[in-house]
Amino acid sequence: MSATLYPTLPHREPVAAPAARLALKTDGASRGLLDGAWWPRSRDLLSELPALTDVLDPLWGRITRLAVNPEHWPVIPREIPVSGHIVKVGWFTAEIDPHKLLLLSYGTGRFDLLVVPPGTGAESAARLMAAASEYDGPPLTASALIAAEEARHRVPATDRLPGPEAWEYEGGATTVSASVPGQTGPPRPASRLIIGM
Repeated sequence: MSATLYPTLPHREPVAAPAARLALKTDGASRGLLDGAWWPRSRDLLSELPALTDVLDPLWGRITRLAVNPEHWPVIPREIPVSGHIVKVGWFTAEIDPHKLLLLSYGTGRFDLLVVPPGTGAESAARLMAAASEYDGPPLTASALIAAEEARHRVPATDRLPGPEAWEYEGGATTVSASVPGQTGPPRPASRLIIGM
């Protein structure tokens, strides 16, 4: 009797998804119209939501539901599996701003995030994220913030493929910091938590 031995195949380590790119208000900040901003890498909720909930669940409590406007999301599943639980997804055309994500956390409440279009350049994304997470809260809706950015800087914040200058391929660091442009005087109270930038 003979046996054929095959070499052991290498064990592949799972590749971790990149961290979510977020700018959030801290607990002490006043609410305003938005609680911060999220800059997803694509319009695929199934692949993007797990990284977002990995960050938000410890901060805001378990995210159980989310609602979006279908204008910018080509596929909206009813449920999305995330780390250890399922997030139920709803969509509303007239009730939700097309550039906003509404999140519900069990026992904690509701949170509203500006969704920065995935193809937005790093500078525009940094400005939008800073504006959405200002201490006193932005006075504008999510769509109004996007429109103001486009009008002020003549740069469309649209869904386009980011260039290499927008997001470093290895390591995930942006080439632009997410500081508040034009801020002068003494620093304000720490009102912003920046993650993944």
